[in-house]
Amino acid sequence: MERIVFMGTPRFAVPTLEALATQASYELVCVVTQPDRPAGRGRKLVASPVKEAALARGLPVWQPATLRNPQAVEKLRALSPTLIVIAAFGQILRPDVLAIPPKGCLNVHASLLPRWRGAAPIPAAILAGDKETGVTIMLLDEGMDTGPILAQTPLSIDPADTAGSLTERLAVLGADLLIQTLPRWLAGEIQPRPQDHSQATMCRPLRKEEGWLDWTRPAGQLSRQVRAYNPWPGAYTMWQGQRLKVLRAALVEWHGAQPPGQVITLPEGTAVTTGEGALLLFEVQLAGKRAMSIADFLRGQQEFLGSHLG
Repeated sequence: MERIVFMGTPRFAVPTLEALATQASYELVCVVTQPDRPAGRGRKLVASPVKEAALARGLPVWQPATLRNPQAVEKLRALSPTLIVIAAFGQILRPDVLAIPPKGCLNVHASLLPRWRGAAPIPAAILAGDKETGVTIMLLDEGMDTGPILAQTPLSIDPADTAGSLTERLAVLGADLLIQTLPRWLAGEIQPRPQDHSQATMCRPLRKEEGWLDWTRPAGQLSRQVRAYNPWPGAYTMWQGQRLKVLRAALVEWHGAQPPGQVITLPEGTAVTTGEGALLLFEVQLAGKRAMSIADFLRGQQEFLGSHLG
């Protein structure tokens, strides 16, 4: 039986963990995930989705602050894994860790590499207006998602996809592809394919301030921003000194004279003028309030119509 160490942290990694746990030919000897983090207004420590899923299955969990120290490396080596599987773990693995498993370290990455190497490939694909993304099973090397490819599966991006909805679909796709790929890789039937580094694009981790909606930009860009930053960090503007999140919106044709950021009424509904076209609002959330449709929001905030945002 092949001994596997799994490394992952967010919800994207859970389907891969679950899929591995149901395979009789693999023994999950350890699940490695990030330490519990403070979250919410009370700043209480919260376990990662991977930790919760692992504990629910009775799997051993390890939460090292870093894998860079010799003690952590020795602990991993003592587990004697045949293979390490990684899915959105959140730490870069150093050469001494990569060298531990004889069958290498396989990564489930949420893009069609070499496009969108880095920490936030799903929002990056939506922001760029890509029509297609997918998942890649790759053999990790010392670079940032630069290792050779074992398998890929494409997935069309729906015009209504948010980062949240696309993550859910890619997570399942990645888990399925890994389970298909593992037996062939372990049997020596796959020749890793080097990436074409000349075609690589990079994406960096998301920052909270990137959700700010600049109404001077075209509505098409803002619409993609709303989708890419849902659920986190959220696309937002300011209204009457309060943060107003825009949760769902769409591009709409508009050729009026009002300045960017003006809330207007169009035949299609309530919209905000932009540098090019208008952004039709469907769902918003005022700071400290629940999310609601724009129709429900207007019933309680009639002065929103005709106001200026930003």
